[in-house]
Amino acid sequence: MSPLSARQTAVPTVRTATPWRGTAVTAVLAAALLAGPGVAQAAAPEAVPASQEQVAAASITWTLERAANPTQDQSTAYSLITSAMNAAVARYNNLSDLGKSITVRYDPSVPTADGNINGTIRFGNRGYMTERTALHEIAHTIGVGTSAGWSSLGGSGTWRGSQATALVKQFDGSGATLSTGGGHFWPYGLNYENEFSNTAADRHVQIVAAMVRDGL
Repeated sequence: MSPLSARQTAVPTVRTATPWRGTAVTAVLAAALLAGPGVAQAAAPEAVPASQEQVAAASITWTLERAANPTQDQSTAYSLITSAMNAAVARYNNLSDLGKSITVRYDPSVPTADGNINGTIRFGNRGYMTERTALHEIAHTIGVGTSAGWSSLGGSGTWRGSQATALVKQFDGSGATLSTGGGHFWPYGLNYENEFSNTAADRHVQIVAAMVRDGL
């Protein structure tokens, strides 16, 4: 764990979905049988049946643990981590309905970065404070390499869930498969920085979401 002597929690700006109810307004023109000119009146809005209510999709949120009086090193790390996590969480929330509450820490003792299904991510090395790493570690908090579903569906070296398999074939052709090993998957696992592109990042999120539907 991070050797922070004192911490305060900061909540970065993230997209938060909220329930909503649609409304329908019907304008009704009524001819008034009066001696003067006709008058048009608008009817009161009709009530929307409860069955038409829609519940918003889940979303990923995150908080960064901060030292009460951060050093220059910590402040720099916090800035890099915030930028990386904001970008990654926005991408997940734009492209999926996955939900997770994540706690992020800066821990210089961590050689790279790591994510746990308990909802924690630790960043150590500055070279890994990137969107690519954040996307990859968020996937671990959701279950990639860390859940019982991962063991049952990815333990053979090839992902056996139908939805994620169909999606990678859609991306890369009928012969494509999702390989698994060491708690990771490829292609689109974003396991190394040179794998990152906007297309690969989008597909990463879509595949993780499909894995969840498969039973991750």
